[in-house]
Amino acid sequence: MRILTVLAILSPAPALAHLGHVGEAAGHDHWVAGAAIGIAVGIGIWRAAKDRKARARKAEDPAPEEQSA
Repeated sequence: MRILTVLAILSPAPALAHLGHVGEAAGHDHWVAGAAIGIAVGIGIWRAAKDRKARARKAEDPAPEEQSA
C-alpha cells in the first residue's frame, strides 16, 4: 500500500494545469513571462525559416568555377 502512495505522490498528474489557471495568473506578472516565451518562439521560428531559405538559395547556386592562372 505504501508503494502506491509513493507512486501517486511522485507522479506528474497532480502538477498538470488547465486553462482555468489562466484567469488566476491574469492578476499576476505571469503574463509577462508568457509573452516573453511567445516572442522567443516567434524569433526562433523566424530565424529557422531565414536559415532554411539561405541554405536553399546556396544549394541552388552553382559553385563558381575556379579560374586557372
